[in-house]
Amino acid sequence: MRKNYRISDLTDYINWVYFYHAWSVPASSDEGKRLHEEALKLLQRLQPYLKVKTVVEILPAWSEGDDIVVQRTYPCECGQQHPYGDPIRLPMLRQQIPDKDGICLCLSDFIRPQSALKQDKIGVFATSVSIDVEKTFSRDDYNKMLLQTLADRLAEAGAERLHQEVRTTLWGYAPDEHLTIEELHREVFQGIRPAIGYPCLPDVSINFIIDEIVNFKSIGVTLTEHAMMQPHASVSGFMLSLPQAHYFAVGKVDEIQLADYARRRNMPFDELKKYVSCC
Repeated sequence: MRKNYRISDLTDYINWVYFYHAWSVPASSDEGKRLHEEALKLLQRLQPYLKVKTVVEILPAWSEGDDIVVQRTYPCECGQQHPYGDPIRLPMLRQQIPDKDGICLCLSDFIRPQSALKQDKIGVFATSVSIDVEKTFSRDDYNKMLLQTLADRLAEAGAERLHQEVRTTLWGYAPDEHLTIEELHREVFQGIRPAIGYPCLPDVSINFIIDEIVNFKSIGVTLTEHAMMQPHASVSGFMLSLPQAHYFAVGKVDEIQLADYARRRNMPFDELKKYVSCC
């Protein structure tokens, strides 16, 4: 499913904390207040021209060891979803240093196995801001940086709004959720939304697999040879629904796990070392 948001749809969802962090400016300072006012004025100017494009697929999924397996589907006339094509395997990385509970976590731990009584699902998503920052203010470094930081925040705000709609209607596993914006930013909702580059999902090359599922080009996104998304103000990742799902840091992996990961990714060991920190 693809959906476009206007700036006015997302302004309330912007997490300004990270905006100020990008500028290294305290929110309560005079400089911070001035920056906020100028940011709002720029957003108002860009309202007719800028859209945040999003795409999400909510698909059957199950875990197999440290892998998440996703089955693509298509709707039939009766309204049911039918599987098509071979399942897509999403290898994940596991912590090698136990957490405070003595457990080494992997994102696949938060997806039910195929043998479970209740079939699980996963959301696969991407968001992007449809504006060329470099060309918009090519000779104005200040406004170019202001627009870039705002575009980054809008891409994240689009993911926040999309995730809310997934939880309450599109997937609908939390239909009675009624959270304030502050609660959304504190992530008190059920489930998690790990994005590529998060400490629990550090391998950016997973973007190549996400692209197979959601088709980045459908929202104007391309990947570089190093799996970086263009435009820069883009976000991709997964949505997991289990109440016990939470964030964690994989940390560095040793060469034994990396070799196993390379086998599961069907990629050369030396190529994966470009994407994954190895001790």
